[in-house]
Amino acid sequence: MPLSSSPVIRRARLGAELRQLRRRKALTLEQVCGLLGWASTSKLSRIELGQSRPDLADVLDLLDVYQVPAPQRDELIVIARDAATSRGWWRTLGEMHERQRTYAELEAGAASIVEYQPAVVPGLLQSPGYARLRIGAGRLLHPEVDVEADVRARLLRQQVLRRPDPPRYTALLDERVCDGGGVTPEVWQEQLAHLLALAELPHVTVRVVTRAAAPHAGVHPLTGYSRYSFPDPADPRTVMLETLTADVRLATDADVARYERVSDWLASVALDGEETAALLRGRAAGAVDGSRRVGGGDVR
Repeated sequence: MPLSSSPVIRRARLGAELRQLRRRKALTLEQVCGLLGWASTSKLSRIELGQSRPDLADVLDLLDVYQVPAPQRDELIVIARDAATSRGWWRTLGEMHERQRTYAELEAGAASIVEYQPAVVPGLLQSPGYARLRIGAGRLLHPEVDVEADVRARLLRQQVLRRPDPPRYTALLDERVCDGGGVTPEVWQEQLAHLLALAELPHVTVRVVTRAAAPHAGVHPLTGYSRYSFPDPADPRTVMLETLTADVRLATDADVARYERVSDWLASVALDGEETAALLRGRAAGAVDGSRRVGGGDVR
């Protein structure tokens, strides 16, 4: 069940709109909660910060307090419904943990996605075997991770690229990603073939930034990032940075604009689609040769 919008982004937008309405009425959190009979301000604070899925009845009560007229009221009700997320869609996420859910929500509602990775294949482009190795390696830092459950979740997220109305997806990969360090030849051959197949999709672009490439003024991102834009231009464009323990979401115009500029600089020096495909095919041939040397037999 594809989303028409991203729930996590709609929650952020709804919260910002409600906060602005409260301030226009010169009301404090305490005053609003007192008028509604809410026990504490934490509930309203979480709604305004986009940290919880809102109950539509609560949103309607807030709109009454703020005396919001139509059509603004109708627009905010639509946003609130999107922010709450349909239960049916949440069931399709199954065992996906919270960090995966955040990315799944962003991806499912996005009109376009741009990712840069300096060391690993992005999650949306990973083959099952490669995903299993990457997630398994992560257990060294997070022993509680269920590898097979995380692999299933990652493959579920990838369906966004195969749906009838997919986002425009661009992956900018440092050449180091194409080395396949620490990956067995068989798994790496599968991964490269998977990359080449996805790059054939009309809405998917894969481009490699070679070691010799020199982006504008030598600027290189310090970490990988994912950048999202959405069908509704009023929904905040977003950049996600993944760390070992948490994810950082950037949504101010200034922050997103910086990452847009860096993306443009990287794209200006990256190999084009045909050159990237040629490089990947060459690495795939090397993976086949390596597999034969290691295994002493035919590639499986």
